[in-house]
Amino acid sequence: MKPAPFEYHRPDSVEEALALLAEHGYDAKLLAGGQSLVPAMNFRLAAPAVLIDLNRIPGLDGLSEADGGLRIGAMVRQRVAERSPLVAARAALLAETLPYVAHAQIRNRGTIGGSIAHADPAAEMPAVMLALEARFHLRGTGGTRVVTAADFFTGLFGTALEAEEMLVEVEIPPAAPRTGWAFDEVSRRHGDYALAGIAATVQVDDAGRCTAARIALLSVGDGPVLATQAAAALVGAEPTDAAIRAAADAAAQRDIDPPGDIHASPEYRRQLVDVLVRRVLPRAFARAVAVQAQA
Repeated sequence: MKPAPFEYHRPDSVEEALALLAEHGYDAKLLAGGQSLVPAMNFRLAAPAVLIDLNRIPGLDGLSEADGGLRIGAMVRQRVAERSPLVAARAALLAETLPYVAHAQIRNRGTIGGSIAHADPAAEMPAVMLALEARFHLRGTGGTRVVTAADFFTGLFGTALEAEEMLVEVEIPPAAPRTGWAFDEVSRRHGDYALAGIAATVQVDDAGRCTAARIALLSVGDGPVLATQAAAALVGAEPTDAAIRAAADAAAQRDIDPPGDIHASPEYRRQLVDVLVRRVLPRAFARAVAVQAQA
């Protein structure tokens, strides 16, 4: 239960951290909250030769409104975001999801950016960011680039981050008018990794018909899965029981090819997705209609 030997660096600036990454490349790991990396190191599942601690760097923990959307620094603690009125106002789906992430003690240290960069397929943050069409600001020695959530997650614990890059900020665009949202998951105990989960946003027109939907699923693939077939079944339809059942069937049977493990079989995960879609979409549509009524 002790990690392999490693060099430890605690830079005071992003530039210093990037210089260390450039020097050590794939031998280095960035330490944010450490709630995933440190246990993996203790079990010798990860053995970086160099650890670069980001906790002393100023300016990476900001929360701000931008053009009606939200900017979240990579080092913002999950518990801070969970309690933020600004997050609740500008990214309600994220605010609803955060209490599902592990336990409060872990959220006190865990960071938004760390969870995204770790890209665990059973984690909530990647799926939520995919549903919200978030954009990730990456910085390297060669400058800054912006990558969409759809392009960022590349496979099992895989991301578009290069060896000499770090995630510095998450940008969540403003929600379109008449947008509803909802999140839910199934786990053996609260705080455990989910056996399956769903983050959804829907939009409706003046008549209450669905004009757009994004349904992101977690713990059913190598990364967050966007249920495009389920969304297509909703667009243009009124959110009736029949339409939601069709979307649930599409998500469970055509959008995913879930893995099996000691916790759940592929068939059970398909059943969970079917149940979760039927559970979440009525809430999301009800919120969209409520927003429409207030407009």
